[in-house]
Amino acid sequence: MEEFLRRCVRCLGALGIMAGGMPFAVQGAPHYDWVLSGARVMDPATGFDAQANVGLTGNRIAAITDAPLEGRRTVAASGLVLAPGFIDTHYHGTLPIHYRLALRNGVTTAMDLEFGTLGDEMADWYAERAGTSLINFGTASSHELARAAVLDGVRARDTSEAAATRRAPRWSRGTASESEARAIRTLLEDGLQAGALGIGTTLGYMPGVDGEALYAVQALAAGYGRQLSVHLRRTPGTNTDEINGAQEILANAVALGAPAMINHFNNPGWRQVHTLLRSLQARGHNVWGEIYPYAAGSTSINAVFFEPENWTGRLGRRYEETIFDPESKRFLDQEAFLALRQRDPTHIIISYKMPETEVVHWLGLPGTTLASDGLPALQPFPLAMPLEALPNAHPRAAGTYAKALRLAREHDLPLMPVLRQASTETAERFEAMGLKALAERGRVQVGAIADLVLFDPETVTDHATYENGSLPATGFAYVFVGGELVLENDRVRLEATPGAPIRFPASQP
Repeated sequence: MEEFLRRCVRCLGALGIMAGGMPFAVQGAPHYDWVLSGARVMDPATGFDAQANVGLTGNRIAAITDAPLEGRRTVAASGLVLAPGFIDTHYHGTLPIHYRLALRNGVTTAMDLEFGTLGDEMADWYAERAGTSLINFGTASSHELARAAVLDGVRARDTSEAAATRRAPRWSRGTASESEARAIRTLLEDGLQAGALGIGTTLGYMPGVDGEALYAVQALAAGYGRQLSVHLRRTPGTNTDEINGAQEILANAVALGAPAMINHFNNPGWRQVHTLLRSLQARGHNVWGEIYPYAAGSTSINAVFFEPENWTGRLGRRYEETIFDPESKRFLDQEAFLALRQRDPTHIIISYKMPETEVVHWLGLPGTTLASDGLPALQPFPLAMPLEALPNAHPRAAGTYAKALRLAREHDLPLMPVLRQASTETAERFEAMGLKALAERGRVQVGAIADLVLFDPETVTDHATYENGSLPATGFAYVFVGGELVLENDRVRLEATPGAPIRFPASQP
């Protein structure tokens, strides 16, 4: 609390505003662009949790006080929680309507750090979103797409085009020659030099990547002081597979002194993976993992881990109990699975992998982040189309954050750790890498960028299911991005374009 007060006093002083009282009394009654009056203000960075009035000026939080404030526009926020806008590090939707769906879930920053963007397309990817986006956006340099470009000669910019590359043969199973490996790393470095937020690798889909090749990729990211975001080798797998996959990434990170993020480790062995992460965090290593609050995952049907010799032979899973087709809304037996894979190898399916009872244990888990792994329908639908009309997909794209808040309410879990998972933990992990764009977000403090979400803790809820996965969340009263109101009472202001790029400056190693 004392450190929180000191920070706010410094920021208020810089703005010419006196501070005093509890927690901040503002003298001189300046007029703010927005006053958010009477909310329960929760800042996971400091633990501050009290009813207060918040004043916004431009794109910044200018005051937090128990004194009355005057503004050009006022929101009566009594009964609402005011928290930092949610930061999703694992959102595969990169098109405008995808950002609208994320915004309905309280997300103010959506980044695809697992799959990412082809390195030499990085500058164009950011440029085409500048000044046009509802929410903040970011991406990693894509290992998978670099391999597809070099090994198969097939190019795709990001997930919206990935169906073309995933039909090619070598990106997954091929072992790169020395010259091919150099070309792959060159593409990855093109992305880093253009400001990518690290390297994203779908390692679990690529058995052709051996341990030496992975280390070289991780070392490349480390040379820029940036993280490797990784879908672990042999995930989904067994209690041993998952732990060994994490050990590979974490051993490399320790050897390189590099940051690393483990994607969706809410799988068998998650408790031991969490123990490893927390032990290394306690020793000063910038490593962490993501969870999503669902028992099932989702990906393309031709993923190597779904092949019968692995899925049924090694893992002992039955297709008719674990593989769900969101299009036909039915489970597939092995015959139907193989036929659909032959007919449509990049068809998206849902795979059940954990007991539903485990989900609540992942909420508020220290040292972890909440990320959706959202994979909405990737076609370029019109921005204004009804979200309910989107094709069925895994519900996590539409419901992750609202579901986490609902489960916290239903299970009487403390709210602050869940809010930290949803925003502040990510901001602090990237702040440690020197990323200014996130150092100024993920907190409710004077001087911070006003990416804020206000929700009713008693009513906020998800509606998306496995049968109807695109139903948007409700209960979000207001969402601000860079101080601009972009959502009011679950209605998105489609004309708003305050989204900012989340990226590093163009650089050399």
